[in-house]
Amino acid sequence: MAKKTIAVILLVALSLFTYFRTSSADQDPYLLTDYSRLHPVKVERVVEGKEEEQLIHLLQDAREHHLKVSIAGQRHSQGGHTYYKDGVVVDMTSYNRILSIDSVRKKITVQAGVTWEDIQNAINRYGLAIRTMQSQNTFTVGGSISVNAHGRDIRNGSMIKSVDSFRLLMAGGEIRQVSRTENAELFPLVLGGYGLFGIILDVTLLLDDDELYAVTTETMPTKDYVQYFLTKVKSDPNVRMHIARISVSPDSFLTEMFAKSYSLDYSDSLEKHNNLITREPWVAPGKLLFQFNRSFDWGKTLTWNLQTKFFTEQSGELISRNNAMRAAWKFMEYDQPESNDLLQEYFIPVNQFDSFVQALGNIVKSENLNLLNITVRYVNEDNEAVLSYAKREMFALVCLFNVPLSDKGQKHMEQSVRQIVDEALSRGGTYYLPYAGYPSLGQFQTAYPNYKFFFQKKLQYDPDELFMNTFYEQYKGGEL
Repeated sequence: MAKKTIAVILLVALSLFTYFRTSSADQDPYLLTDYSRLHPVKVERVVEGKEEEQLIHLLQDAREHHLKVSIAGQRHSQGGHTYYKDGVVVDMTSYNRILSIDSVRKKITVQAGVTWEDIQNAINRYGLAIRTMQSQNTFTVGGSISVNAHGRDIRNGSMIKSVDSFRLLMAGGEIRQVSRTENAELFPLVLGGYGLFGIILDVTLLLDDDELYAVTTETMPTKDYVQYFLTKVKSDPNVRMHIARISVSPDSFLTEMFAKSYSLDYSDSLEKHNNLITREPWVAPGKLLFQFNRSFDWGKTLTWNLQTKFFTEQSGELISRNNAMRAAWKFMEYDQPESNDLLQEYFIPVNQFDSFVQALGNIVKSENLNLLNITVRYVNEDNEAVLSYAKREMFALVCLFNVPLSDKGQKHMEQSVRQIVDEALSRGGTYYLPYAGYPSLGQFQTAYPNYKFFFQKKLQYDPDELFMNTFYEQYKGGEL
């Protein structure tokens, strides 16, 4: 008993040490970067967005003083989308009021700095839920629609499909109402436009009914996943949300998966299960386990085995839609000076999934990349957004790497990512733009063939390039 007590005390102490070691305060607000911490720059100032008139005057002042303006939410984009050297950064997280809820028409209007958690807390009482959002509910609405996010829902498409309308503060100081029928040209440019056309002030979103789901988790060889998804998930209208993970354990590297589905269930009342989850349990032990995953091969195996066991044992549990869209995330927080956990995401046509996974595995092994996790999501075809990443139905492979922040480590990562992107492009796939800008200009232009139109319209609506970020500076080059 004494040995067991000592072991528990040591585990708790190690968990707490890991918790505090991998969490730290944000940087000096005037030496700004984003989640990647790759390219910190000095900005002229950071301004909290508070009132409409204040923002209008801010743009006027920036024009008069020849300053560039960038727009930031939670700053979880990782490619310099939210700041620019010597520019003004508008922090929209304080511009966060819920303006109206129409429970009959299933719509909500919110300011751009509102988080998805704020919306869930407001609409849960009406029996309503969000259509589409990232797995985590901590991001701002303005940020999410600016990257045209996607998530676990497999029926409603990417974020653009959930947007009814929005108001946009333009470079000249005028405010435009934008929808599919009013100022319609701006609609597919701004949604997935990375803050380059103006400041999104408020957004009207389309909502769905909250629903009760039964959770089912199945394990399978990776080679069987496509057939499983097509026959048991996509073809079953009762399956509303789905997510899968691929093993990165050396014992089953990219050859095993588990798939988690959320299917409509009428065996119990929604009211018994719709109290919102408000806290994330076991954060410190989770951080310790994920640190093992970063540091050791045996840690990757341990993480995979525990993950698979935990989710398989959850099969049959009931959960509301709102709670299913409140994924745990704090255990993954990491902020050490020598390295960082960075995402890269590849969109692959369904029939090319197996081939791409094999190619990805070969590159990860040959380049000795520290791949921590691969999440697989289904993405519906989207021909609306100008910079659409899914011109046909795709599987999104969300890859989390632990990456050295040294110049040598970054050069190696850039070369490796470009190999992976080439494999995606050769299969008719694309990659996601919110993450670190490792892909080349040529790869960007191949993945997003509408880039010329996008940049031409940027200059039409903002000829002086008032709205600027380092992502735009990196990829606007080339012939227009």
